[in-house]
Amino acid sequence: MARAVGRYEDASESELMRLAATGDSAAFGELVRRNMHRGYRAALGLVGSHDDAMDLSQDAFARALNHAARMDPDRPFYPWFYQILRRLCFNFLRDRANRKRLLDEAGGWIGTDPIVGGSPEHPDVRLSREDARRIVVRAVARLPEVQREVLVLREFEGLKYAEIADLLEIPAGTVMSRLYAARRGLAEALEEHD
Repeated sequence: MARAVGRYEDASESELMRLAATGDSAAFGELVRRNMHRGYRAALGLVGSHDDAMDLSQDAFARALNHAARMDPDRPFYPWFYQILRRLCFNFLRDRANRKRLLDEAGGWIGTDPIVGGSPEHPDVRLSREDARRIVVRAVARLPEVQREVLVLREFEGLKYAEIADLLEIPAGTVMSRLYAARRGLAEALEEHD
């Protein structure tokens, strides 16, 4: 089945942002379409649960729509949106009632694409891989938020240091030191399980 060609499919991001700021929901819908997978993956990296990442990324887009008039069309959309998303994710993680559930449900967010799924493998290999994933997920979840965020953006999102610095509005040196501390903390946590 062929996908219908939208009237904004070829529009520039800044043009879409200008239209969305005036209340054009179709233009905002195109911004969502272009950024939804990236937003979902960022939320997944921060909270570790597929369902929670879906809910948080959708909530972030809804909040972005409510505040579309505040967008600056001369700046990229994603960094502005990411600030909304990260606040929602960090607030979610601070909720103590959800923290235990988060660790129990984190399961397979590292190493597989939950949208595509994986191929069948021998049960022993699968169990070993799941055990390793759980250990890594718990180790990542124990990192301080600022370290976990930089680790996720670098290792799971594949962003460069300068991109992370721009996105978080911090110096590149701070990105490097947080990433170093995150990697060291992760290595120490993993050594405990050897």
